Amino acid sequence: MVTLSETRIVNRYRVQPNHANNYESLHGGNLMKWMDEVGAMAAMRLAGESCVTAGVTELDFQRPVPIGEIARIEAYVYDAGRTSVRVRIRAWREDPRSGESALTTEAAFTFVAIGEDGSPIEVPDLAVETDEERRLREEARDAED
Repeated sequence: MVTLSETRIVNRYRVQPNHANNYESLHGGNLMKWMDEVGAMAAMRLAGESCVTAGVTELDFQRPVPIGEIARIEAYVYDAGRTSVRVRIRAWREDPRSGESALTTEAAFTFVAIGEDGSPIEVPDLAVETDEERRLREEARDAED
């Protein structure tokens, strides 16, 4: 059985001018795309199959990520249904020189595992074994309320 910790993915993207909006900060659409990609990778770690996006909860942009800084995206599975996987995804702006960071965006995405024929397939149960994993799951569930 796959544990919550084993589904955790962290990825970083340096914000370049071609990622920016008119205000010289990361375009929200680019951030959403990156969050979707990292979230799908976390979902696939649990499912062991390809996963497609089925839904997104509120996605609030709390602060910008300027050109030259890093968008750090973290995702992990916190719940699984019969064919669906719930993934908490958070993004931070990170100074590449100091490592100083601040939360910019968070959301929960739902992914559905699909087989080779494109139809939904069952996913395994998620194991939540440590105190840290229980804390992360509860944080994700509380964020939905």
